[in-house]
Parts: sequence; C-alpha cells; structure tokens
Amino acid sequence: MESKNNSRAMFVLFLTVFIDLLGFGIILPILPLYAQQLAAKPSEATLLVAIYSLMQFLFAPLWGKWSDRYGRRPILLLTLFGSVIAYIGLGLANSLWILFIARSLAGIMAGNIATAQAYIADITTPANRARGMGIIGAAFGLGFILGPAIGGILTGTDPHNANFHLPSLFAAGLSLLAFLCALILLPESLNSESKAKIQAREHHRRQLNLQELSQRPQFCILIGIYFLVTFAVAAMDSTLALWSKQELNWGPQQTSYLFAFMGIVSTIIQGGLIGLFKKYLGEIKLLILGILGLALGLLLIGFSQSLISLLIATTLIAWGISVSQPTLNSLISQMANPEEQGQILGIASSSSALARILGPTWAGASFMKFGTSAPFLSGSLVVLVALILSLRVTKSSLPKSKIERVAISHIKP
Repeated sequence: MESKNNSRAMFVLFLTVFIDLLGFGIILPILPLYAQQLAAKPSEATLLVAIYSLMQFLFAPLWGKWSDRYGRRPILLLTLFGSVIAYIGLGLANSLWILFIARSLAGIMAGNIATAQAYIADITTPANRARGMGIIGAAFGLGFILGPAIGGILTGTDPHNANFHLPSLFAAGLSLLAFLCALILLPESLNSESKAKIQAREHHRRQLNLQELSQRPQFCILIGIYFLVTFAVAAMDSTLALWSKQELNWGPQQTSYLFAFMGIVSTIIQGGLIGLFKKYLGEIKLLILGILGLALGLLLIGFSQSLISLLIATTLIAWGISVSQPTLNSLISQMANPEEQGQILGIASSSSALARILGPTWAGASFMKFGTSAPFLSGSLVVLVALILSLRVTKSSLPKSKIERVAISHIKP
C-alpha cells in the first residue's frame, strides 16, 4: 500500500514540476515581445526575466524552510494556487506594471521545485533516490520542449498581431489542473516526528564559512565558471526574441519554435549521449568542449543573417548548455564531503540564481546601448573567460574512489 501511495505521489510531483516548467517554457520566448506590446523598452523587457529569477532566488529557501516546519503538501498546494493567480494576471495584463507584478508572483511561486525535491527525498531510500530525482529532470526536459512549442502555436501565425493573452491563460489552466491533482491525490510526506528530526538536524548543522571556501581553489574556480556560463545563457534567453524580431522580422511563434528546437537537442544530448562522451573524454575535457561550443554559438548568433546559421548557432548553444551544466554539477559535488553536499550544491545554485538576475539586466542595457547583437557578443566574451578558467580545473586533489562513484547530475539554472 505504501509503495502504491509513493508511486501516486511521484506522479503528482512529476506533474507539478512538468507543469511549472511547461508554463515557464510557454512564457519565456514570448515575454519580451509581450512587454514591448505594452510599450516596454528592451531594458525593461529583459528585467521581466530578471525579476522572476530574483523572486525565485529570495523565496526558494523560505519555501524549503516552511515545508520543513509545516509540511510539504501545504506549501506545494499554496504555490500551485499562487501560480494560477500569477498566470491569470499575466494573461489579463493591460499595462507594464501589472506584467511586472504577475511575473514577480510567478517567480515567488516557482520556488516550489525545491519543496518537490524535498518531498522525493522524504519518500525514497538512498538506493532509489537518484531515480526519484531523475523524475524531476525528466519533467524539466519535457516542459522545456513542449512549453515553447505550445506557446508558439497559441500566439498565432501573424507576427504583427500575436495573441499574448491566450498562452498565459492556458498556463493558468495547467497550474489549476496540477493544483487539483495535488489536492486530491497528494498525501503529506512528513509526520510530526520527521519534522522534529529535520529541525533538530538543521539546528546542529555546521555552516561553511568564506575562509574555508577560499581554501578550496578548485571549488572557487568551478563556481566562477558556473556563474559565467549561466550569466551568458540567461542574457541570451532574455534577448533572443527581441533580436529575432529586429534582425529577422520574426514573431513570437518562430522564436518559440527555436526554443523548442534547442530543448529537443538538449534532451537528446542529456538523454544518453553525454554518458558516452564522458566515458571517452572524461569530465574535464567534456566541460572544456561544452564551454567552447557555447562560446562559438553565442558568437555566431551575433553575425547570423539566415535560418541556417541561426540553427547551427543554437545547436552549438544547446550542446554547450547540455554538457557544461551537468558536468559542472558533478565536479562541484565532488568537492564536498558527504555531510556538506547540500551546502556545496546550494552555493552553486545561489551563484546560478544570481547570474540569472544579472544576465538579463546586462543584456537589456547592452541591447539598447550597443546594438542588437551586443548581448550575444558580450556573452561569448564572458564564456571565453569561463573557458580560460576551465583549463585550470583538475581532479588531482580528489580521492580516486570518490571521483569514480559520483555520477553526472543535472540541475536547471
């Protein structure tokens, strides 16, 4: 009976994360153009992407803390219902300030992914936890493939009269469906005894300080690379629609399909090819090749004038993201002792979140001041710095046994 309940909970959690990422994927490609329709400047349009990441950065730890105290189920229900309201606000927005409020609320509620991961940790054993967390990864991948495609279909074929309201309202309907499924099917994973143990463990957990981290140069290098790569990718995500509109006269549908194409390429690579590449190249060489592909892809976008060159560029970018980010997560996790894995990966996640705030902010400002290709060309320079840093990455300080047992894990920036 317990196994049946856990399977049902896994399905509801998969649906929750999948719908979260589906809604994110639907909105991301069209959001800058939606903002422009409401008289936003490019710098204001990209701030809509940054404010989502800022709210997620601030509230994800709070949702996690509150889920330890009050339970996973109430937090998941609250955030799912909040997402419904956020998407309705986005769909009905008739001014830029309403768009900012709705997007801020969506970012606040997006912190529930950490709670979903905590729920999986509650109901799985160490032996099958990787498989459980893989469900989260699968939901990410599917959501980011189907979301942009659905958004592109719903906006319509006319780039000059796109329907920006329908995709948001559709995303609201999906969030409502996830809320109802969780309300009916999802039990609580924590009892009062489990809550007390979690809170006691948190109270006695030793926190890493800056001095200790500074004594781990390899860790600092990897965190720097992680930040720079995420910064460049976030800058691209927030301005690709603006660039394609001005340079190729595209509407939201074409840009959404381009994002879906990148999602398909990423899924193919992460679904099996990355393991093969890792086996023959090793993690460090794979990291270098991934960062190199990302730098070349961003550079090529800056000079693209045709669909063919753009598809080549986005294929290189999808390769770079799909290879570099999981490899970085794996290498970073190897820098930690078992009792500090959560803290180490949490630091990496925070650096990624900060990059997703600063990247779009820089992209919008450079788009206006230096031209439409500036976010991509400057992004390629940022990634070039990451490439130089990656040449200094070494595993010499790690025990061989630890390296061999750490598998590549994937966390979405």
